[in-house]
Amino acid sequence: MASKAITVGVGIPMIIVGALMAWLWAPLEGDLQNQIELVGSTIGLLGVIFFICGLFYTKEPVMH
Repeated sequence: MASKAITVGVGIPMIIVGALMAWLWAPLEGDLQNQIELVGSTIGLLGVIFFICGLFYTKEPVMH
């Protein structure tokens, strides 16, 4: 069973913020364009990882 809190609450917003930083904000900056693209793409990639982790997350009891 997938975790909607992780996929919708964390993964998708991180993907959106990273894309907005890399594609919209970075071209407006002159000197810091490369650094903003790097941070934006890193946030986006982490969002994709959280999204995928949320899809595979299950609550299983720990066996003793």
